[in-house]
Amino acid sequence: MCGIVGAVAGRQVQNILLEGLKRLEYRGYDSAGMSILAEEGGLSRQRALGKVAELDKKLQQAPLRGRAGIAHTRWATHGRPSEENAHPHQSGDRLAVVHNGIIENFESLRRELEGQGYTFLSETDTEVVAHLLAREYEQSRDLLQALQRAVARLEGAYALAVAHAAQPDRIVGARKGSPLIVGVGIEEAFLASDPLALLQVTDRFVYLREGDVVQLSDGGVIEVFDDAGQPIERGIEVFEHGDNAISRGNYRHFMLKEIHEQAAVIAKTLEGRLGDGHVMTHIFGSGSGSLMTDVRHIQIVACGTSYHAGMVARYWIEKLAGIPTQVEVASEYRYRDGVVPDNTLFVTLSQSGETADTLAALRHAQSHGGYLASLAICNVPGSSMVRESDLSLMTHAGPEIGVASTKAFTTQLVSLLLLTLALRYARNGDDEMQARLVGALRQLPQLINQGLALDGDIERLSSAFAEKHHALFLGRGTMFPIALEGALKLKEISYIHAEAYPAGELKHGPLALVDSDMPVIAVAPNDELVEKLKSNLQEVRARGGELFVFAEENVAISEGDGVHVLRLPAVDEVIAPLLFTLPLQLLSYHVAVLKGTDVDQPRNLAKSVTVE
Repeated sequence: MCGIVGAVAGRQVQNILLEGLKRLEYRGYDSAGMSILAEEGGLSRQRALGKVAELDKKLQQAPLRGRAGIAHTRWATHGRPSEENAHPHQSGDRLAVVHNGIIENFESLRRELEGQGYTFLSETDTEVVAHLLAREYEQSRDLLQALQRAVARLEGAYALAVAHAAQPDRIVGARKGSPLIVGVGIEEAFLASDPLALLQVTDRFVYLREGDVVQLSDGGVIEVFDDAGQPIERGIEVFEHGDNAISRGNYRHFMLKEIHEQAAVIAKTLEGRLGDGHVMTHIFGSGSGSLMTDVRHIQIVACGTSYHAGMVARYWIEKLAGIPTQVEVASEYRYRDGVVPDNTLFVTLSQSGETADTLAALRHAQSHGGYLASLAICNVPGSSMVRESDLSLMTHAGPEIGVASTKAFTTQLVSLLLLTLALRYARNGDDEMQARLVGALRQLPQLINQGLALDGDIERLSSAFAEKHHALFLGRGTMFPIALEGALKLKEISYIHAEAYPAGELKHGPLALVDSDMPVIAVAPNDELVEKLKSNLQEVRARGGELFVFAEENVAISEGDGVHVLRLPAVDEVIAPLLFTLPLQLLSYHVAVLKGTDVDQPRNLAKSVTVE
């Protein structure tokens, strides 16, 4: 969602901050701004409604000069999108702050500060932070102390970066419930909400932990303090992906590039994790091998696309490992008092590892106890979710810039299948089915490339959707969550209203929607439910619905009037969800291109949902 960039350097920082904002555009935002500390002690600010390009235009006309500063892209929560509500927010003309997250007690703080004579110029919760910091600075005359005292009054989630004209050689920051990292340069230091913002200046990062406060000073001095105010060392980690990971290359959009990267990132996710005929159980962390034998129940918690991955995993785990599994939307799980069966493994799924609802669900589970252990399946090694879980498995998808998740989803599926097979191995040891599936996993990258070769056929098929306003997706078994994911992708980036149902549910209501103007998309692998699915499709066709069927090559579904069939390679039915995801991703992409929407940054959506 919102993005933060800050810098203290031995050079002009305007262009460093601006480039950082451009690299955060994928997260979703509605305005942008920047404040820079002049060496002689002044504070200059520029803000703009809309894209970072609008801020760039203003800076070209009136550059901001200085060697320290903060910048922000805002996604509206409190207050409409406007220049007045854009960050940085100031208290007077001396202190500036940028903020990700939500201050839940901002109304009471605002009343308190207004009663003390502070004037508010915006509708945001962030301006409360600015005035609170200004008040604390007047008492301490030290920006670090002012921040430490101010955050003690804040309730909610925040990542903060603060600058004060009286101390032009430093900036300070704090995090609670929203990510903030420190970039380590050569005699210079940086702040950001995402390491991608800083890859043009460094690949070395300090991942701040919950409650940390940091001070960056001239010469690259970095001081970190824990939530008790004590100095603490945080290790430096090297970012494993090159700067070209956030380039589109020869692709028109990031989403298309990321779809076509799936064979490579799946291969990387599997690398070093498969033994001779089985999955190595130690891949989840220290002690995970023995722990797998103790697991008797699984609780999976996730949001959005990750929730769909968890739904697929439920079928896998119960069928292949024989372990009862529950899957729940994180925003619901965290607000109910559930019953935890003995020896339950708590599994969270998140691309960023900072998804607010999923992280809160993890903390809720830990605070209530009763779980055997927690396992995070995530794409970001230094994220809060990984650090706060007992075990973890990295998906190795690499940076995903497109808001609509593609490669993060399929690498989550691969990781969940590894978990499934590790649980099976812990119970059964080597067996024929495990060996067969490990062999199928080894062939998966090649199979993915075969599926991606259908891109041209799917592009031609997509023209049938250009003028449609609604669509229905159908699947059975593990294909039902894949149908849900296909519907989500189509609505996310093409703005076509799309819903998904188990095909057997058609006659219980959704069939009323079917007519000649309602395209129906079905996924048809060659599994034990395929004959049932074919009967469901006949129900659609009998009512004039136009069918678009993605079918395995040996499934007997014929093309005909109102029936379009695209053939996929034969595949083991356990692996099928991964293969059948591809045409649905490509279909949504090509339909969105035809409709002229913003594929990588669809309206109203953000990449990293770090607020509730």
